[in-house]
Amino acid sequence: MTVSWSAYRRARRRSRQAWALLVTAAVSILAALFWFFTAGQFAAAGPATEGPTEAPVFDPAWMKPVQEPNPVPAGSALAALDGLAVKGRAPSTDYSRDAFGQAWLDVDRNGCDTRNDILRRDLADVVFSEGSSCKVTSGHFREPYTGQDIDFRRGSDSSRAVQIDHVVALGDAWQKGAQRLAPKERQSLANDPLNLIAADGAANQQKSAGDAATWLPKNTAIRCHYVARQISVKAAYGLWVTAAEKDAMKRVLASCPQQQTITAG
Repeated sequence: MTVSWSAYRRARRRSRQAWALLVTAAVSILAALFWFFTAGQFAAAGPATEGPTEAPVFDPAWMKPVQEPNPVPAGSALAALDGLAVKGRAPSTDYSRDAFGQAWLDVDRNGCDTRNDILRRDLADVVFSEGSSCKVTSGHFREPYTGQDIDFRRGSDSSRAVQIDHVVALGDAWQKGAQRLAPKERQSLANDPLNLIAADGAANQQKSAGDAATWLPKNTAIRCHYVARQISVKAAYGLWVTAAEKDAMKRVLASCPQQQTITAG
């Protein structure tokens, strides 16, 4: 059987088209893999949610600034990140929450303990217990880490649904320079509004003592603020970052290079 020249050319053309499609698909797959292992792995960690892009920091009407060892550098969070030392983790074997003082001290001496200060700052339609201007019994807010609307009700069980997260976890801080801080400076770190956010209890438990290399909020809209806040806290208290942590922070800030550092007071 003979094959005409025109049929042969058609077959060759279809073959070239098929190979072109295969090459295009391979390039697309490689590009997707490159994105995932550089900037996209955290974006793929969870679906984007419609949530806040920032979290409250300070209300001068009734909060007083906490004395930080160093001023937070003004300007871009990326520049401040480059100013942080890069080291490995110190051992955590001797970590103790007690090293940061009694939980929820009234460090700013405004008459209210820190937990209630943060609840009052972060919640809307706050209700206080009868006869108190400090003890928050209820409220609601758009939770920043998940982007979900959450109601707070004080109680032995319900209070756990809303927890106060240390943006730079105390266990992480201990392994990255907090051991060298004076006791009062560690108390400030644990009670500084800059380092505290009211958060979904389950998300806070999942984070545990993780840094940006191991945990980021599910709500992608808050990540630039969250990472900038971690950088600001570490700059204020002379803490360092690991190489993996710095890389993770840079990946987040690549999507928002104009993100500024965060200050309180």
